[in-house]
Amino acid sequence: MTTFVIFCIDKPGHTQVRMDNRPDHLEFLKGSKDMIVTAGPMQSDDGDSMIGSMLVIDVADRAAAEAFAAADPYAKAGLFESTRVMRWKQVIPAAE
Repeated sequence: MTTFVIFCIDKPGHTQVRMDNRPDHLEFLKGSKDMIVTAGPMQSDDGDSMIGSMLVIDVADRAAAEAFAAADPYAKAGLFESTRVMRWKQVIPAAE
C-alpha cells in the first residue's frame, strides 16, 4: 500500500453545495473506512466555516488515489476549486 494526502479547497461561495452533499460524502467515507487513515474538513481561521477537505488514504497507487478523489460526492458536485493528490510518508509517530 501507498499513502496519499488528498487536499481540496472549496470554491468560494459554495457552502450550500457542501451542506447539500455532506450526507452522501460522509456515507462515501464510511464505505471506504478500510483505506482511510484520517480525514476531516479544513476550517476558516475562526472555525466558523468549512473551506475544504483533507484526507490521508492508503491505496495501491496514484491511480487509485485519484479515482478515490474523483468519486467523492463533493468532487462530483463541483464543490472544489482545487484538488491535490500527493504521495506521503509517515515519519512521526513511526508507522507500524
